[in-house]
Amino acid sequence: MRDEKGFDLWADGYDRAVGLSYEEGSYPFAGYREVLNDIYKTVMEKPRAVVLDIGFGTGTLTSKLYEKGCDVFGQDFSDRMIKLAYQKMPNARLYKGDFSLGLNEELKGVRYDFIIATYSLHHLDDERKVSFLNELRGLLAPGGRILIGDVAFSDREQLERCKKEAGEGWDDEEFYFVADELMKHFPSLAFKRISRCAGVLSID
Repeated sequence: MRDEKGFDLWADGYDRAVGLSYEEGSYPFAGYREVLNDIYKTVMEKPRAVVLDIGFGTGTLTSKLYEKGCDVFGQDFSDRMIKLAYQKMPNARLYKGDFSLGLNEELKGVRYDFIIATYSLHHLDDERKVSFLNELRGLLAPGGRILIGDVAFSDREQLERCKKEAGEGWDDEEFYFVADELMKHFPSLAFKRISRCAGVLSID
């Protein structure tokens, strides 16, 4: 469901669909709320942090940061998602754009305390992930961090185990994070496993 129209149609039911998978403890959203809460708590360690959210969707996480005084920026490519997010964050600076093609120019002139991405970057293949994350690292303020919450695994064996359990429900069009493989490109990367199919990656 990578096309813009698909995401627009999904927008109104997105939070409900995620909630169903979460409650069932099933792939792909088992641990979803814990993933978001972990990132939320990390960002809250810095008062009034400047935050960029990549693929913010309906603003589920970012709106909570916004309410706590964070200066929120974001990029998403669904008009409907942006509209719903603006209802929660009227003063946020949200831009439309496909992050697989890079960041909007308006976002490149800011330095961010945190760049967050929750359940979005798995649309990029592994090679593109590396180049995009390097681009994002260049936008971090001193001491800043990239925080990624997603379907993610510590190693390839763990991924394959989850894939087998998911069976026909596994999405072969998505590219999930494997921490020990990504560490080859980002030695500072840290991975926290949250559920059997999700975790939080941190890169400074």
